Amino acid sequence: MRIAIGGIHTECSTYSPVLMTVDDFKVLRGEELLGAAYFDFVHESGADLLPLLHARAVPGGPVSRVAYEAFKSEFIERLKAALPLDGLYLAMHGAVNVKGMDDAEGDWISAARAVVGDACIVAASYDLHGNVSQTIVDQLDIFAAYRTAPHIDVRQTMVRAWAMLVDALKIGERPGVAWAPVPVLWPGERTSTEDEPAKGLYARLPEFDARDGILDANLMIGYVWADEPRATACAVVTGKDKAAAIAAAEAIALSYWDARADFRFGPVTRPLDEVLDIAQNLSSRPVILADSADNPTGGGVGDRADVLRAVLSRNLTGVLFAGITDRPTVDACFTAVNSARVTLSIGGSLDPSSQPVDVEAEILTLDDPGIPADRQAVVRIGGVTVILAARRRPYHNIADFTRLGLDPKSVGLLVVKSGYLSPELAPIANPNLMALTDGVVGQDIENLVSLRRQRPAFPFDRDFAYTPEARLSASWKD
Repeated sequence: MRIAIGGIHTECSTYSPVLMTVDDFKVLRGEELLGAAYFDFVHESGADLLPLLHARAVPGGPVSRVAYEAFKSEFIERLKAALPLDGLYLAMHGAVNVKGMDDAEGDWISAARAVVGDACIVAASYDLHGNVSQTIVDQLDIFAAYRTAPHIDVRQTMVRAWAMLVDALKIGERPGVAWAPVPVLWPGERTSTEDEPAKGLYARLPEFDARDGILDANLMIGYVWADEPRATACAVVTGKDKAAAIAAAEAIALSYWDARADFRFGPVTRPLDEVLDIAQNLSSRPVILADSADNPTGGGVGDRADVLRAVLSRNLTGVLFAGITDRPTVDACFTAVNSARVTLSIGGSLDPSSQPVDVEAEILTLDDPGIPADRQAVVRIGGVTVILAARRRPYHNIADFTRLGLDPKSVGLLVVKSGYLSPELAPIANPNLMALTDGVVGQDIENLVSLRRQRPAFPFDRDFAYTPEARLSASWKD
């Protein structure tokens, strides 16, 4: 079995003014891909592995056309060099937006299919917040998506897609895909699988897997902050029997539609001032406040200082703020020295709508891993400690803090740019509060600018009927 491996993986808010470039991606090429822990499960298959290119980035704004074409061209050239192939595995996200393009994954996967030919079996793994189209489904024989949000089953999902591909090649039986769009678009913060009704909907997916003729059943929430025609929820089913796959896809789609009005935020969620009022009156610690609309892992810019300004105006103490992306300010800290008091303008270095906060601060820590774009600075402003990052990034893992000599469990209030909390921060939150803030991934979904989405779609529209109608992949239409 000759199987090639590659893909592109990120999530793009079309409301962000900050384009992603080549430098925003971590790229694995050739043998480097096979040596990465992210892909180490492929070695157990006994297949002849042909590693191509895999580009992955922290979510953000649209990918520049130059960056996308550079990655795609290199991927296709490596794919051509790997021919002939029996299988192709694509580790994707599903929410890439490229300037001037409506369906980036459709373009990428179609280009790959044109190279490998119709006989090659093509499998893809997706984030459940990816957007799916008929173009995408037509190129695929196998599809698997995450079943958890927060995403704690990334590896398991990749293994599911890979195992179906290897099994299909060994058995010599080609699967197919059925999918049923659902005109609903909720954000991940309302559809966490930690909370009902999403918890129950996803818990029932293995029951569909167990049906005769079904290999893998998926519910895609979709990505709401992409104003593009393909943005929608859907059910996607990989199977060996067309009728069974259609029935499963339509049943999953209908279950999501029927629950559409029941989705709520998991944590206590209020406007920023109300959340800060709650936090000030709590004696437990650490209270973790999520700045939801500037969350880098959802496509937020990560440079807004609105919450910092509000915290400072209240003269709060015992606060750790993690973090704000501001390379000019990080550079200014490195120009000074540890323990120096400096005048800083924090925030607003990327998003023109974000206003900086001017402060007098003490430099506590400078972290230099050797690459200027990866440097960090920790500063103290009265009773507030702030982490500043040169590069857009989240602070969702305990190691992000301990690297800087900080203990998130010891503070009274921890502010992070996040939606639902990460699996490492959620257990220490006492409690978790989510602030409805300003930014390019805001939670006021009904009032998002919606110029290019297909309508009607809930919750933008509420008074319309829907009946699921599953569609088949190209190989199953014959």
